[in-house]
Amino acid sequence: MNVNFNGYGENVLTFIADSSLTETGVPVKVIDDGTVAKCGGNDNFCGICVGLRDGYAAVQLAGYVRAKAAAKIAAGYKKLAAGSTGDVATNVSGREYLVVDSTSTEIGFIL
Repeated sequence: MNVNFNGYGENVLTFIADSSLTETGVPVKVIDDGTVAKCGGNDNFCGICVGLRDGYAAVQLAGYVRAKAAAKIAAGYKKLAAGSTGDVATNVSGREYLVVDSTSTEIGFIL
């Protein structure tokens, strides 16, 4: 791709990381005051975990983000939710996001 969307509107907050959150690049959900956990299959997510350190998670809540994808997802506004393996997938009950690029293993979208 000849264009780059990195840095667009990025907004990251620090949360307490639940013990289920052991890797970055996965969709997360708020489970308690100031605490996030890795999403399960079909969960709506609040953001993507972009960093983990000493029990804390940096979660991107806005802007352009890349994440693992369950399959190639067509560009445009799509309803997305967490997939069953820590990825992002289309889901009729998901939230609507703007997909700007996708491969069979990764998706780039605007949170």
